[in-house]
Amino acid sequence: MADIDVAGALRAVGADEAAAVVRDFCEPLPSLDEVDDFGECFDRFGDAKVVLLGEATHGTSQFYRARAAITRRLIERHGFNIVAVEADWPDAARIDRHVRHHPHEASAEEAFARFPTWMWRNVEMDDFVEWLRTHNAKLASRQRVQFSGLDIYSLGASIAAVLSYLGRVDPQEAMKARQRYGCLTPWQNDPSRYGSATRFLDKSPCEDAVVAQLRELLDNRLIYLRREGDFFDAEQNARIVHTAEHYYRLMYRSATDSWNLRDRHMFDTLARLLTARGNEAKAVVWAHNSHVGNAAATAMGWQGEFNIGESCRAAFGEAAALIGFGTDRGTVAAADDWGGPMRLKSILPSRPDSYERVFRQAFVEKSLTDWRTGDKKELRGVLSKPRLERAIGVVYRPDTELYSHYFEAILPDQFDAYVWFEETTPVTPLSGARPHGAPDTYPFGL
Repeated sequence: MADIDVAGALRAVGADEAAAVVRDFCEPLPSLDEVDDFGECFDRFGDAKVVLLGEATHGTSQFYRARAAITRRLIERHGFNIVAVEADWPDAARIDRHVRHHPHEASAEEAFARFPTWMWRNVEMDDFVEWLRTHNAKLASRQRVQFSGLDIYSLGASIAAVLSYLGRVDPQEAMKARQRYGCLTPWQNDPSRYGSATRFLDKSPCEDAVVAQLRELLDNRLIYLRREGDFFDAEQNARIVHTAEHYYRLMYRSATDSWNLRDRHMFDTLARLLTARGNEAKAVVWAHNSHVGNAAATAMGWQGEFNIGESCRAAFGEAAALIGFGTDRGTVAAADDWGGPMRLKSILPSRPDSYERVFRQAFVEKSLTDWRTGDKKELRGVLSKPRLERAIGVVYRPDTELYSHYFEAILPDQFDAYVWFEETTPVTPLSGARPHGAPDTYPFGL
């Protein structure tokens, strides 16, 4: 830092008292173009079992590029072998087949072709996927890094995956499964309509059928494991159908219950991935700050919601590293409303009563602030006053930003560290064309 009275200068411009302390403790980060140098700054988290990397928006280039650089370092130098993301399991499975050089499976849909397509179908993500495929090519099959989705919004695709699997290993059971899942057929392309249709019923018309199908699959586990095919994938898709059926019913009854069901499913999926990989399993999670931070330190938790970060903290203790990301201003890829077209939208400068304003007033363009290691009592102290924190998802409404996108939090209890970019730019959506010479497993071709 410059050899001047920084604290006095910040007070002179009306900065928050915490800004001077953040400036003293934060570590300036190198350019994202210097991938190895950027990733090296995160070696301190290499001993963790799970590293959760957040994002303050679903459409910011710097967040994706930073997570890619950190993840590359954790894979290459620290033995991480799972990348688990806030994405649907069947879509992520296509990327997994591509990066682990597995045979292509035909499908009626392309990966991440549904709203919000830009969230994963972007140039930044494609660059990481191709790096991971190249990295895995040098490894034995069992050592290759896998790529998996944690989310539940794939009712139709997951039903199709279960039926396809059973059609290969047990055609008679496939016929029964088709009958059981038939109850959901009218809604599988728009499952929110199912939730609306059942909200006034005492009992779901499809619950017993999807539970029975999952139980039947698990009862036949030992038989199916001896046959050709990926039982783990089929089991996970059957679990998604079960969870999604419940989720869409809860959507119209309780926002808290539906959120908790979704995040419980995502944590349970992560736990199953770690168990399946064995004692050497180490995972990097990519999801929004609202999922990877400890919800107990936010207004979400104070109103009864929990998330993956809180569950990881409870399950893995200090072996889980929760890293948040933030920005003050810039441009983001987002929609006006759910299901709407992607737009490039200007992010308003942060509010004076927010954590983002504290980091902006520290006047460090990009930084890592780590309060878990070393003597950081002063840093934790000035940041432990509850402040507002901004969360932009796939929808951004600047006109109602305070009510739509800010919530109260205690940052040093929510995260172990915080990555800051003062000004950010949007992700670049893929054009949709398959690159010349790309293999059949290429997940983003149209």
